[in-house]
Amino acid sequence: GAFLQHSGAGKFFLDFSFALMGGRRSGAGRTVVLSSFLLGGPSGSGVATTVTIGTVAWPMLERAGYDRNSAGGLLAAGGLGAIISPPVLGAAAFLIAEFLKISYLDVLKMAVIPTCLYYLSLFLMVEIDARKFHSAAAEVRLTATAGQLARRFWFHFLSLVAIIGFMVYGFSPLMSVFWATVTAFVVSFFARETAMWPKKLIAALADGSRQALNVAATCAAAGIIVGVVGKTGLGLKFSSIVIAYAGGNLLLTAIYTSLIVWIIGLAVPVTASYIICAVIAAPALTKLGVPDYAAHMFIFYYAVLSEVSPPTALSPFAAAAITDGDPYKTTLQSWKYTLPAFLLPFVFVLEPAGAGLLLMAPKDVAWWQVTWIVLTATAGIAALAGGAQNWVLVRCLLWERLAMIAAGLLLVYPHPMADGIGLALLAAALVSQWVRSRGAKGAAGPGAVSRA
Repeated sequence: GAFLQHSGAGKFFLDFSFALMGGRRSGAGRTVVLSSFLLGGPSGSGVATTVTIGTVAWPMLERAGYDRNSAGGLLAAGGLGAIISPPVLGAAAFLIAEFLKISYLDVLKMAVIPTCLYYLSLFLMVEIDARKFHSAAAEVRLTATAGQLARRFWFHFLSLVAIIGFMVYGFSPLMSVFWATVTAFVVSFFARETAMWPKKLIAALADGSRQALNVAATCAAAGIIVGVVGKTGLGLKFSSIVIAYAGGNLLLTAIYTSLIVWIIGLAVPVTASYIICAVIAAPALTKLGVPDYAAHMFIFYYAVLSEVSPPTALSPFAAAAITDGDPYKTTLQSWKYTLPAFLLPFVFVLEPAGAGLLLMAPKDVAWWQVTWIVLTATAGIAALAGGAQNWVLVRCLLWERLAMIAAGLLLVYPHPMADGIGLALLAAALVSQWVRSRGAKGAAGPGAVSRA
């Protein structure tokens, strides 16, 4: 991450996103989403991504009609995406691989579809924002088009795929990170203005060392807790207590587990939260037949929720400082944008076929079942986005909003009956929206509408 910033890759990803997505009615929001993916994935830092993008994107979001809190919420949601996105998953990818004794590439494979669905939900949210508030196309002042930027600085994309390429070639995770860093350094000399001469190199090494020390200290402290839990057998006892309170019901066990992970995450960083909960909370799910990889991905996603939860809520608070918004209102807005991401993990654990979203479904699950689950989960994400925004084509009636939220919840639950009811509710709400939008077309002008 430090080498990407100092080599100019971070600036390129921002400029490229602005040039590609700008000039459209939803261009401001799209720019934040795309740049969060390009910049955040390799760095794995939610706060750094939020701050880097926010300082540049906030004026554009303001011109597009976003208020301070909503803009901060979107920026924080983009920062959270940095933690759940390949190739590093906020440094947790290597920990998950170590816990499960699987390859790093398997962890990346498991993260692909959930990450795509998360960013899809953000894109849907910003599209609805543009229609809901009659956003104007944000003016973007750039000296080059997206194509010109790509032709000039194409080599920065090598930094995105280098670590995966080295892993595929057979390098260990440690050496893959090392050689990917070397690659970022070498390709920086492909253009004079991005070359990492000694001053930049020393600054990148210093920043990288500070980031590594923070992660190392966190993991060391969490390791002590894990050691105590392992030696005392507390993990197994704790999981038995959770299962007993849930009466052996998998859904209740998953809900209790998510709450436990979330509460622990309020006090410690994401990495430490995952390490601790992988020992004390994951066994409760695996005892009820959930595959270990699905249980660990479930734990990881709810550990990430701490990034947008008070009292820490690092990304929303950082975004609020940039937009001069209210930190707690900004946090609530970030929950609205990230809501679909934190219902999706239940798909992993409630049904064996649900693990298909991780591309790791059991052998007795057919490919068409996996495809169907991906499609229904996508529909569920769209329904939740509309329900959370209280708008699709026009402002939702109360029953339409409730129907879409219920449809979203049912569609992310991998069961045929739930899918059928969910699709029927979603279809009814969308038909009603379409009929009402035809009558209201052209009647609504750009006015002040309170954000829900």
